[in-house]
Amino acid sequence: MDKGRIFRALHEAPAPFIIPNPWDVGTARFLASLGFTALATTSAGYAFSRGRPDGAIPFDDMIGHCREIVASSDLPVSADLEHGKGDSPDSAAETIFAAAAAGLAGCSIEDSTGDPDRPIYEFSLAVERVAAAVEAARSLGHDFVFTARAENFLWGIRDLDDTIRRLQAFEKAGADVLYAPALADIETVRAVCAAVSRPVNVLATPDLSVAELAEVGVKRISLGSKLTIAAFGAVEAAAREMLDEGRFEFSRRGPSFATLQKLFSAG
Repeated sequence: MDKGRIFRALHEAPAPFIIPNPWDVGTARFLASLGFTALATTSAGYAFSRGRPDGAIPFDDMIGHCREIVASSDLPVSADLEHGKGDSPDSAAETIFAAAAAGLAGCSIEDSTGDPDRPIYEFSLAVERVAAAVEAARSLGHDFVFTARAENFLWGIRDLDDTIRRLQAFEKAGADVLYAPALADIETVRAVCAAVSRPVNVLATPDLSVAELAEVGVKRISLGSKLTIAAFGAVEAAAREMLDEGRFEFSRRGPSFATLQKLFSAG
C-alpha cells in the first residue's frame, strides 16, 4: 500500500486517530518513535521555529520543509499548506501537484485569504478552489487525501450555519476530509459531524477528550501549533526557574540525552 492509501485507511477505522504536528525533522522522528500512525506539518509551528509569524513562510519554503518531514520517517504525512499557492482555483490545483511532488500523503487548503481585512474567501470562490484541488488530486494516479478547511471560527467568525454550508459544499465538490478548526465545544462538533458524511478532523482542545470526539463521530484529531507552543512553554518554565529561583530542576524532566542520542543515531 502506498502512503496515501495507508493514510486514507486511518480515516476509515472505527476510532479516531491523533495526528501530531512536528515542526522539524527532530520532532518528526521523535513523535514517530512514540507510536503515532501519521504526522502533519504545522504552518505556525514551523514559522515560530524560524522566528517568523504564522503566514510568513513563502510557499516554496514550506514545500521544502514538507519534503524534510516526509523524508524523516516512513509514516504518511499530511501538510498544512494554509491557503495554498495563490487565490485562484488554478493555484489550488498547483498546490496539490506541489504537495504530491513533495511526497505528501495528503494536504489541507483553507478558505481563508491571509488578509485580515477580508479573512474568508467568498463562498463560490472557496468552493471552486476546493473543486480544482479535488480534480488535481484525482489526476495524480495514486491516492492522495485532500482536506478542505472552513476557517470562520479560527478568525473569530462564529457562524456555525455558514461553516456547515461551506463544509457541505466542500464535501459535494469531492473533498476527502472536512475540517473547521477552533470548534470549542462538543455540541458544535456534534453538529458539524451530523451535517456531513465525510471524515471530520477536529483541532484538539483541553476541553475535548478523545472519547467525547469519538462518540460524536470525529475521525481525526490534529494538534496544529499546540505541541510547538507547549515546547516554548517548557523552555519558558525552565528559563523562569533559572532566572527567578537559581535552580535547574527542569533538567530532570523529559527524555534523557541517551534516549535522544540513540534515536537520532539510528537514522
